[in-house]
Amino acid sequence: MRAGHAAAVVLPLKRGDNAMAHGRLTGVSWREWSSEPTSMVSPAGSKTAARMMTAHAGLGPASSLRIGEVSLSVLGRARMYVCGITPYETTHVGHAATFVWADVAARVLRLAGAAVEVCRNVTDIDDHLLTQAKRDGVAWRSLATQETYRFERDMAQLGVVRPAYEPRSRDYVDEVIALAAQLLATGAAYERNGSVYFRGGEIASRARLDRERAIELARVNGGHPDDPNKDDPLDAALWQRSVGDEPAWPSPWGLGRPGWHAECTAMSLATFGPSVDLHVGGEDLAFPHHVYEAAQAEAYTGVRPFARAWMHVGSVLVEGDKMAKSAGNLVYVNEVLDRYPPGALRLLILSRHWSASWEFDEAGLEHAASELESLWRYGAASGDRDLAEHEVASALLDDLDVPRALAVAKEAGGQVLRDLVALLGLS
Repeated sequence: MRAGHAAAVVLPLKRGDNAMAHGRLTGVSWREWSSEPTSMVSPAGSKTAARMMTAHAGLGPASSLRIGEVSLSVLGRARMYVCGITPYETTHVGHAATFVWADVAARVLRLAGAAVEVCRNVTDIDDHLLTQAKRDGVAWRSLATQETYRFERDMAQLGVVRPAYEPRSRDYVDEVIALAAQLLATGAAYERNGSVYFRGGEIASRARLDRERAIELARVNGGHPDDPNKDDPLDAALWQRSVGDEPAWPSPWGLGRPGWHAECTAMSLATFGPSVDLHVGGEDLAFPHHVYEAAQAEAYTGVRPFARAWMHVGSVLVEGDKMAKSAGNLVYVNEVLDRYPPGALRLLILSRHWSASWEFDEAGLEHAASELESLWRYGAASGDRDLAEHEVASALLDDLDVPRALAVAKEAGGQVLRDLVALLGLS
């Protein structure tokens, strides 16, 4: 805590009696494994809520969702890729913000009449995961399994609809090898000393960054611009030679493992083909991760753009600092849900524009819990359902303007508010 600042959040750790200063105990306790599992939310419930609102909203057959500056018209099927977790230190409120917003985007796309298919990956081959597993003295596969279990439990408790596809990096090693081999064949990559690098010399201009800034961002996000094997500091590993006791798989270039960006490129292409309608992730993934993911996919398929629309969700802050393990300010979802209803945390997350960064504190949780109760009180009133439903749906389709939709529905009260609460997963 910084001098002169009061504690913003006071939430006790629940993961073990001996919480460590550098993190929580890794192992899933027998109480966690043996506790009654939370039922996963199925897409059917989200579809029902969307149908209830659509029936009274008077939406035309060509409804579209605006995301940022993109009007996302979808005919029939919508393909949505969500950059998921690296399974360590799960699940904190920063994670939750991204996945709750992704969940709401999928629900609103259903409101627009789309049959939404969501793919949310698990990046279970990763430097951070390997480092923590080694520090804690556990097998990396074991750590990934335990943390993925916690994540899925937390998402279920938060009412996040289970994705249609949940690929894991370790199951897509062959696809990464195929990706790297094709990019080598077309000259978009090169091999050196057992690693394969994607040529990233044009990445900075693609991201509208000056070269020095792009290199610095790559450095702090695991891009290793000082790797002596690279032709250019902004080249990125598609396949990296394994060292020491790192996990390793055979490849045409020797034992190694997938590069970070290549994992998402391969999982997305294998699941949805050459493009997606909406790609969602935290704002911290915009560069370098998403820029490389898209560039690699387009170089492989020749199809542009890889994603029709991008949704980079704003960061969660604690006393001005981004919530992160390195900052020592993580607040876990299960700690919050020990004290507040899931709808309160969802409402807190949704109480602003999706791209805005925001400060997490106890006062905000208290306000969200109080506001959630007031929504139910106003829901008991009567109102002009059809007119209000149209205004509410229009707000949601206009860049996911949840605050405006809630204000309209709350003023109308009655069934329109109950329908919106259901659609947003607040009930």
